[in-house]
Amino acid sequence: MPPLKQIKLLKIKLLSIRLRKKMLMPFLACVFMPFFVNSAEVTKTKLVSELYFADSGIPWGMAWIPNGDLLITLRSGELKVVKKGSGSAENVTGLPKVVTGGQGGLLDIALHPDYANNAWLYLSYVKADGKGNKSTAIMRAKFDGKSLSEQEDIYIAQAYGKKNSHFGSRLAFDNEGYLYFSIGDRGQRDINPQDITRDAGKVYRLYDDGRIPDDNPFVKTNGAKTAIYSYGHRNPQGMAKHPVTGDIFSHEHGPRGGDEVNLIAKGKNYGWPVISYGINYSGTSFTDLTKKQGMEQPLWYWDPSIAPSGMTFVTSDKYPNWQGNILVGSLKFGQVIMLTLDGNQVVKAEIVKDDLSRVRNVKQGPDGYIYVAVDGKGIYRLILE
Repeated sequence: MPPLKQIKLLKIKLLSIRLRKKMLMPFLACVFMPFFVNSAEVTKTKLVSELYFADSGIPWGMAWIPNGDLLITLRSGELKVVKKGSGSAENVTGLPKVVTGGQGGLLDIALHPDYANNAWLYLSYVKADGKGNKSTAIMRAKFDGKSLSEQEDIYIAQAYGKKNSHFGSRLAFDNEGYLYFSIGDRGQRDINPQDITRDAGKVYRLYDDGRIPDDNPFVKTNGAKTAIYSYGHRNPQGMAKHPVTGDIFSHEHGPRGGDEVNLIAKGKNYGWPVISYGINYSGTSFTDLTKKQGMEQPLWYWDPSIAPSGMTFVTSDKYPNWQGNILVGSLKFGQVIMLTLDGNQVVKAEIVKDDLSRVRNVKQGPDGYIYVAVDGKGIYRLILE
């Protein structure tokens, strides 16, 4: 065969090999890196966002009382009650002194599982120490429809600092009535999350009155913060109870990439900042590790980051074929993303609603509809066309 023809055939073979490799890479990525996702798939489901309550603030938490009224926390330090079907709201009185600024303020809200009989509700908020230092506190109070009474802090994280970032914080009750809550690492990446003698960068578990359960994982560990249930977290701003198993799921902000979804388990270390799928905001690396023995892998992670906020399980029949899946909001992209579960494994992420600007929270209401809190806009209800 003449040399020119040999060269041409060689070029064709090389091109064919390159094409096969290029086609093979996505397959290998799915097989060997099941948690990696560049972007969520866009679903064809048609959802209309209907404005339920307009507000120009930052709506952080949502909870419905038995009569159908909606309680909304605003990061600016207000708690509002939206009368069912009215679109109008009243301010609730009797709140604690809330420190606002940066990521801080009045954060999440949750009702006691037996709220109908005891009227206890729970709030997470930023508290000051009188010297300009701030930390995350959890309080409970009774609500009479207009004001709070019998207010008491049941946990104050000893993680006071000047920074206005990474306070967390979400709240959830499990099937046994234990209260779980998250507190971010307070911007002290290399100090707080991996040290169980320090608050911050943790998920905690308490009795409803603030007592520490005897079977918490570090009750017998010398010097440990005994309310800790899991550690090695960055800034969790999503938490929800699985409707069937009662397991607590959470998600947290990564740095630049590496947002995570986790199944919270007793005494487990979730790795931050020793392992991560993210990098510094500057583009530099702070760790070479994505896995390490003794540290949990996320059920799912995003790279690039979506800035997740809010989390709810779908149980409603108003969204056919969604039951049992998780909805997560995206601050960065203004989306609602559905995570499809197979058991406790996340197998797919898809965008079910976009063009919402900064989504702060996602909750399923007692009427079965999905409600979405959006910064500067208010609360929307998602209607399936």
